[in-house]
Amino acid sequence: MRRELKVQCELCPKLCVIEPGQSGECRVRINLEGVLRSVVYGFPCSMHIDPVEKKPLFHFLPGSRILSLATVGCNLHCKNCQNWEISQANPEESKAAACPPGKLVQLCKQYECPSLAYTYTDPIVFYEYTYDAAKLARQAGVRNVLVTAGYINERPWRELLEHVDAANIDLKGITDEFYRNICSGTLKPVQEALILAKASGVLVEVTNLIIPTLNDKAEQIGELCRWVRANLGADTPVHFSGFSPRYKMRHLPPTSAATLDSAREIAIGEGLNYVYIGNVRSKAGQNTYCPGCKGLLIERSGYTVLQQRVKDGRCPDCNREIYGVWK
Repeated sequence: MRRELKVQCELCPKLCVIEPGQSGECRVRINLEGVLRSVVYGFPCSMHIDPVEKKPLFHFLPGSRILSLATVGCNLHCKNCQNWEISQANPEESKAAACPPGKLVQLCKQYECPSLAYTYTDPIVFYEYTYDAAKLARQAGVRNVLVTAGYINERPWRELLEHVDAANIDLKGITDEFYRNICSGTLKPVQEALILAKASGVLVEVTNLIIPTLNDKAEQIGELCRWVRANLGADTPVHFSGFSPRYKMRHLPPTSAATLDSAREIAIGEGLNYVYIGNVRSKAGQNTYCPGCKGLLIERSGYTVLQQRVKDGRCPDCNREIYGVWK
């Protein structure tokens, strides 16, 4: 009689050891007769056409449409997750429709979307689907975007980044304690993923969700900004997003506009050149300004681009190079 084996998943730092017939923490990578399988490959549970600004990406093809998709599952378990209904769901309990990688590329062409986003939950856990779709998309001239918490091991991350054009990566906090208590993860792998993405030539933007009482202190925000500048560069865009009570954190208040404005000022004071505010309307906090002459380059209202003045990747007034992908 053949002995069934445990398997170890090597995709993310959790390195789950999985019993036969069971899944890892992400719920979607399952040990089937001693072989690790993804049970969500080609079966997205959510798909929409979004403005690229919604990812949020403010320095990547502004004003363009992006086909966005997710499967169920996530390897983190953030207590504040806004998409917990799908990120923390079991695949057998969720609705999904077949859409293989080639079909995703066809849909991008059909609906005139220059880019494809792997988002909503975390593309790390549907890695094989993301990888195959990204490879096909790149061959077809469609660009690839990851919206991710970046909780992944180095080898699979390097391989995926070869086919990625842009990424918005969450830096949820700046302490290991925050990651362990709030996200069931650790800080260092995320920092390493951010550094590697930037070094690989991927356009990187960072999102930090500010949660009242947990990571909203001026010292914490300052430390996060200093880390970004030292390790990713002053031109790396940072988005401070407002928290809304969700999932297991309904007892906390939403982030105030004043807190977000303060975070933006701290970041600018720490030398970051492109700092934005999300989830709360903020005129100055949604616009892009030239770090050199301070002129208005991109004016936004919500996710709508009202004007875009970047010319050939430069400020039209002072000719300073502006970080981003503009055409």
